[in-house]
Amino acid sequence: MDQEHGVRTYVYGVCVWAFSKRLGLARTIHEYVMLGNAQCQEASEKMYFLPAGVGIDPCFTGRKMPLITQDENNAVASRLQSFKNKGKNVDEMRRRRNEVNIELRKARKDDQLLKRRNISVDDMGSPLQENNGQTNTPIMSIQQIMEGMDSSDETKQLTATQAARKTLSRERNPPIDAMIESGIVPKCVDFLTHYQNPSLQFEASWALTNIASGTTEQTNAVVQQGAVPKFINLLGSPYMHVAEQAVWALGNIAGDGPVARDLVLGLGALPALIELIKPDTNESLMRNIVWTLSNLCRNKNPPPPFECIKPCLPVLNKLLYSQDKDVLADACWALSYVTDGSNDKIQAVVDNGVVPRLVELLGMEEVGVLTPALRAVGNIVTGNDLQASNTTVVVFQTDSIIHAGALSKLSYLLKHSRSNIMKEAAWTVSNITAGNVDQIQHVVNSGLLQPLIDVLSSGDFKSQKEAAWAVTNYTSGSSPHQLVVLLQLDILKPFCNLLDSKDGKTVQVVLDGVSNILQTADKMNEAVRVAIMIEECGGLDKLEALQNHENEAIYQKALNIIDSFFSESVSTIFLDYVLNTYFSEPLDPNTAPSEVNGQLDFSSTNSVPDGGFSF
Repeated sequence: MDQEHGVRTYVYGVCVWAFSKRLGLARTIHEYVMLGNAQCQEASEKMYFLPAGVGIDPCFTGRKMPLITQDENNAVASRLQSFKNKGKNVDEMRRRRNEVNIELRKARKDDQLLKRRNISVDDMGSPLQENNGQTNTPIMSIQQIMEGMDSSDETKQLTATQAARKTLSRERNPPIDAMIESGIVPKCVDFLTHYQNPSLQFEASWALTNIASGTTEQTNAVVQQGAVPKFINLLGSPYMHVAEQAVWALGNIAGDGPVARDLVLGLGALPALIELIKPDTNESLMRNIVWTLSNLCRNKNPPPPFECIKPCLPVLNKLLYSQDKDVLADACWALSYVTDGSNDKIQAVVDNGVVPRLVELLGMEEVGVLTPALRAVGNIVTGNDLQASNTTVVVFQTDSIIHAGALSKLSYLLKHSRSNIMKEAAWTVSNITAGNVDQIQHVVNSGLLQPLIDVLSSGDFKSQKEAAWAVTNYTSGSSPHQLVVLLQLDILKPFCNLLDSKDGKTVQVVLDGVSNILQTADKMNEAVRVAIMIEECGGLDKLEALQNHENEAIYQKALNIIDSFFSESVSTIFLDYVLNTYFSEPLDPNTAPSEVNGQLDFSSTNSVPDGGFSF
């Protein structure tokens, strides 16, 4: 009895002193005492929390947690709604693309070209082959070109127009502004109506295409001369090389921005373009058509009128089965633009049946196809789960992606060698984990959590940011049992490591996640245990450092976590937990050692018996 009393006195004193100094030392003493109690270590699949980070806590690995019934689990989940994501809802958690546009969706010309210039066959070789017998056009000055165009002789007109086209098709520094200033644009626009001379129409279209490939001002020079309706008329030309050049020109104009795009749509270009898509359409023309379709769906400030582009959805669905990688890529880009919008647009895409094929394309090795397919899938899962279709069968947007088998594909993409693919995949997962409990369970069942944690541990920073969002969203909507599964995978260390980030938004996201975890644990009477796990992985050090952060919101979040879960009052709860668990008799507070000069003074307490303690 004396030995036990001495042990209890010693533990009491050390724990009280340690908690006044540092939670970590208390945990160390606690582990030290428990190391002598080997019989308490028993593994069980039913225990809720596994130890994480440095060392083993025999108490926590040995004692089984009381099993939570389904009713209790639901009750806990219900209570969590009172404090999780204060002021937030699923739509806010599902970050729309405009919120992450700069970091995640920066438009780059290596993703998809807005405009393309048709380089001359004399320089680089053109995708279009000319058959007008005028390949040896003499070099002409701009003045000579204008004189030839002003001639009433069609041969001279054709020669001059071809010379203009070749000048504008030079690989480097084409004199677009000089040509515009000379008055070439209205002449070329006029030649578009010379149906009796398709060669002249072709050369004029080509020249205007290259002018429209330049700046907005240069594109406007073509538009303001009334070229758009004339190009649309040429889509019905019996000469495919003429129709194709008109398609290309319209693609460049539509790619300039929302105003030009809406003009092309408003004048009826889309039905005429769709009419050109036939089983026998040649490869070059098909590529230009689909690229132009994608530009008609592009830009979001404002987006194109949905009723104008909606007719192309069934066409895009069919194009997803093309064997041409360029056609596939541009069809995916078009769908990624359409789904970058409101829930009704996303639902229209889902209703057109494109989801299974989009998900299938996530398995392609061709990055040019994989990138836009992944963006389209990522956009679809930003949709509202309560959005119903107009059909009798309700197909939820995120569920349609899950049921198509996307999660297994995303698991692979989280390990992709290209960082931008990894980042996009993590962003997509973050929008799925922002969903309901059933959707989160699909994430768990698919094995997505481990590769997500690997991204947190070793991915590039942009990917880590998206993975952090995924984890925080998970902690916001998961059931208590699902949170336990996450903790069992040692999420805390890589997650808390991001508290050192220089990016303030990422730090706040992680703080929200840590707070969610601790609050859920508190509802399960396990806050102390999780707090120790956070401390032992270095999280508490980082939280304390954030109390000096210049960002007031970060400082306040960190302070609230420490006050709620790492304060002296919480330390007292932990002390009671240790003593009530391992010592049956009440302790005499008067036997606690005092602190002298920062050290424990045991002079007034029972001494340690000879031979040590026996457990």
